[in-house]
Amino acid sequence: MKPSSFSIGPIEINQPFALAPLAGYTDLPFRLLCREFGAGLVYSEMISCHGLVYDQHKTRQMIATVPDEQPLALQLFGSEPEVMAQAAAMIDKEPVAFIDINMGCPVRKVIKKGAGSALMQTPKLAEQIIRRVVAATSKPVTVKFRTGWNHQSINAPEFARMVEEAGASALAVHARTWSDGFSGSVDYSVISRVKEASHIPVIGNGDIHSYDDGLRLMAETGCDGVMIGRAALGAPWIFSPHINIEPSRSLRLGALSRHLELIDHYLPA
Repeated sequence: MKPSSFSIGPIEINQPFALAPLAGYTDLPFRLLCREFGAGLVYSEMISCHGLVYDQHKTRQMIATVPDEQPLALQLFGSEPEVMAQAAAMIDKEPVAFIDINMGCPVRKVIKKGAGSALMQTPKLAEQIIRRVVAATSKPVTVKFRTGWNHQSINAPEFARMVEEAGASALAVHARTWSDGFSGSVDYSVISRVKEASHIPVIGNGDIHSYDDGLRLMAETGCDGVMIGRAALGAPWIFSPHINIEPSRSLRLGALSRHLELIDHYLPA
């Protein structure tokens, strides 16, 4: 199967393999490295809407970008529609392609604030957030979420319809519930159901360990793209169809050297 391109709003994604947002990992150097290995779309780390609105120095550093990594989605998290809209309006002035809203993070300190996966339990609040963010920016807005809160409340297809009706241009689904965290079995059938329920692009996520795994996920579920997270750590070549799962030592050392070079160039000492 040869992967095909798809569009998010007016922006074409030429290679349907995306680097997932990973807190503490998907900074500018790593995003650039993954783009060089073929990622068609990259996501920033989670960015606090409050951190942006309060103009925190560390948060401002997290939204730094360069043209070579585009298209880039900056991922916002928060549970207050007004503050999320204010943050989106600030990002609207930045040279990035998309604004992504995190509604899938399972980390307890995020959940306690009503953000991340907690928003799957409060779809009316989630809808308010999406609508306010969409109204605050001219950029396409995307949303990332999970299959549900737990296995007794799988609501991703219904949630996806709400996300689309609220104005989002694309969505991504991690094929686990909040209760699964990052373990347990993925359920790709839910991605299939989300795709059937949606008229906007759907990106599938969860336990993709190779380029071929991603191709299988698209073939199995009909999703438009694939998002790879933890499997890209230490293996940015996962986005390339031309590199073996076990690349040569010289390629590994070359990738390590390039990553260090990018870190040295872009990160503050």
